Amino acid sequence: MLMQPLDVSFFQRPTLELAQALLGKLLIKETESGAASGWIVETEAYIGPEDRAAHSFGNRRTPRTEIMFGPAGYAYTYVMHTHCLINVVSGQAGQPEAVLIRAIEPCTGLELMYERRGRDKKKSELANGPGKLTKALGIVKADYGQPLFRKPLFIAEGRTVDSIASGPRVGIDNTGEAKHYPWRFWEKGSLFVSK
Repeated sequence: MLMQPLDVSFFQRPTLELAQALLGKLLIKETESGAASGWIVETEAYIGPEDRAAHSFGNRRTPRTEIMFGPAGYAYTYVMHTHCLINVVSGQAGQPEAVLIRAIEPCTGLELMYERRGRDKKKSELANGPGKLTKALGIVKADYGQPLFRKPLFIAEGRTVDSIASGPRVGIDNTGEAKHYPWRFWEKGSLFVSK
């Protein structure tokens, strides 16, 4: 399967729209061990300065959030509870917004994913969470700032998603009213979304 990165223009749309447009797209990481990929089945949108759940709430600009202030289409990786998480920088330059990729359905490189995550895992549990998917694909904190429209870490065309569900984001209980925003999106009926 020959997979080519999406054009940078794909990422240049409003964050809530991008969070939904990413569903069904292929997230791919090429490493020395080989390539692994998965269809994106779950995302969460973080709308910058006014969103209490966003790292850039109040226009907070730190070395960690710096990439969010740039143009759309770049990887924002960070470590939380020992797990690396990956976000797609969205919005316009100067407006620090991002989309967290929460879960993927494994597509290629299954052997590699089992190696990285453990052979005892069911296929549906290999990448059904933001920390699990980065481990399965070999995405690391050093991927921070990588353009997601160029290899080796990139997003490509995938498949059509028939139905999208939405609801509150996960694990952000201390963010006031922001915890209720229905900015989590997932492929309806997918067995690969996070629990």
